[in-house]
Amino acid sequence: MTRVAVAQLPLRVGEPEANRAAAEAAIREAAEAGARLVVLPELVNSGYVFTGAEEARSLAEPADGPTVTAWRRLARDRDLVIVGGFCEVAGGAVRNSQVMVDATGTRAVYRKAHLWHDEQDVFTPGDGPAPVVGTALGRIGMMVCYDLEFPEWVRSVGLAGADLLAVSTNWPASPVPEGERPVLVAYAQIAAAANHMFVAVADRCGAERGVDWVCGTSLIGPDGYPLAGPVLRDGPAVLVADCDLTHARNKASGPRNDVHRDRRTDLYWKEERTS
Repeated sequence: MTRVAVAQLPLRVGEPEANRAAAEAAIREAAEAGARLVVLPELVNSGYVFTGAEEARSLAEPADGPTVTAWRRLARDRDLVIVGGFCEVAGGAVRNSQVMVDATGTRAVYRKAHLWHDEQDVFTPGDGPAPVVGTALGRIGMMVCYDLEFPEWVRSVGLAGADLLAVSTNWPASPVPEGERPVLVAYAQIAAAANHMFVAVADRCGAERGVDWVCGTSLIGPDGYPLAGPVLRDGPAVLVADCDLTHARNKASGPRNDVHRDRRTDLYWKEERTS
């Protein structure tokens, strides 16, 4: 059994030291609660609502900069796996990136492939697959925010053997009909159920330059139902849940069905279509 934590943080553009401090406090709180895996939001170091590309570049840092270095230290000292988003500069390009660190150091850096709205004016999109990393806890996949809305992308992680998908996100709020759950939370639940894997979502809080957030931080089981959260209220939070990650390796959806085996790849993407 692995105790997993997701942290909802109040982040601000142009306040990297305060943002890093909030993340470190959440990691320590999660560790004190017995968590071994901690997932943090998107763009922790920089905040999200930039005035433009120049501001984002001024807040970007390399994968061995102060944010990731601090996470590596905490992972080593507390024997943790930490996954979190950061504004990265690499090879002259500014990226919306996500890193995984553990007691041995940096395990993977993923660059967000699907850029949302004004992100297209700020970031260079990633051109590599979403990683699935074998850790001491299990096989952990990585993804950032809008990536989760592409079933093909999520399926690729499931097919690569992810026990748990760690999603770092900043979900902007939009109107939700009375009695409904935000559709962005539903995407996470569907991702879990469609691939019979755990999904850990770390969203953010704290209005930033007129933008509010879903605050959809949650931990979802392989049946698609929440184990903790969603928070759905503005304010910092650390949620924890015990997850038997081996349960994600059974893809059966019934006595005769399997969510991966039952795919009809012989029928998908056929060139010839009839109306």
